[in-house]
Amino acid sequence: MSDASLRLAGILMIVIPTIEFGGYSLLRYLTRHQAGYMDNPVRRALFTAGHAHAGVLVILALLTLLFVDRADLGGGAKSFVRNAVALAPILVSAGFFLSIVSPAATRPNRLIVLVYAGALSLAAGTVTLGIGLIRAA
Repeated sequence: MSDASLRLAGILMIVIPTIEFGGYSLLRYLTRHQAGYMDNPVRRALFTAGHAHAGVLVILALLTLLFVDRADLGGGAKSFVRNAVALAPILVSAGFFLSIVSPAATRPNRLIVLVYAGALSLAAGTVTLGIGLIRAA
């Protein structure tokens, strides 16, 4: 594994406790029947989606690092893949959380666009990696 992949893997592993803290926060909201969470189904759904996507996409980013150095891609393309796939959980989760910060909000604000930006980043990174892996086979 390259130094760049190892460094990013280390950063992602350090970030995992923030996802755990998010889960703890959601559990507190549920068990304490937090106003603005339990009585706001849109906020509850988006917070749940933000937390779930963070966990799954960080795991996908870690798996990507196992493959990127074996792909038939140039150095710039490999860096792009690493960064695009690692950026996805940040953008997607931020979009879900920041689009419904207010407990009284009944619909997401404009920051929901971050979810789409994260999805685009993920798609671009995984397709680039897929092409590089097929070329390496």
